[in-house]
Amino acid sequence: MNFERERELQALAAARLIEKRARQTNQQVVMAGDLDADPDSSSIRFWSGRQSLGDISICYDDAWESTHPKDRQEEDSGHTFTPHNPLVKEQVVRDTRPFRDWPFRRIDYIFVRFGEHGGGAFDIKGCGRFFDEPVDNVWASDHFGLIADLAHPRG
Repeated sequence: MNFERERELQALAAARLIEKRARQTNQQVVMAGDLDADPDSSSIRFWSGRQSLGDISICYDDAWESTHPKDRQEEDSGHTFTPHNPLVKEQVVRDTRPFRDWPFRRIDYIFVRFGEHGGGAFDIKGCGRFFDEPVDNVWASDHFGLIADLAHPRG
C-alpha cells in the first residue's frame, strides 16, 4: 500500500502549522524527518515547491538535492532505506510488507524553508548520510540518518 493520500494530508497539516508559526515569529525553519516518500511523490513535491496541495503552496529547499547535483545523483542517490543496511536486508529476505517492493529509497529529508520573496533562510553548505555504518557491529536504525551543514546567510 502506498498511503500517499495520507502523507499529503499530513504534509498539509504540518505546513499550515509551520507557516502560521513562521509568520508569527519570523524565525528560520528547518523541517526534517522520515517522510516515507520518494522525491517524486506528491507530498515531497509539495514540500519542495513543485506542487500545491489543497489551498496552499510552500517552498522548502531539499538539503540533499541542493548539495548533490542531479548529474551526480546516480553515483550517490542519497538512499536512506536500502538493503546495504542489514536491518533492511533481513526484512526484504523475510519478504515482509511493505519492504519487499521497497528496497532502495530516499525517504528521509531535511528541508530548509525559503525566506520572504524566495530568498533562502539558511545557506545549505552540505548534506550527507550518517549512521550508515555499524558501530561495534550495531546498526543505529533500519534507516540511514541525514545531517546538514547550515549557515546563516549573513555570516
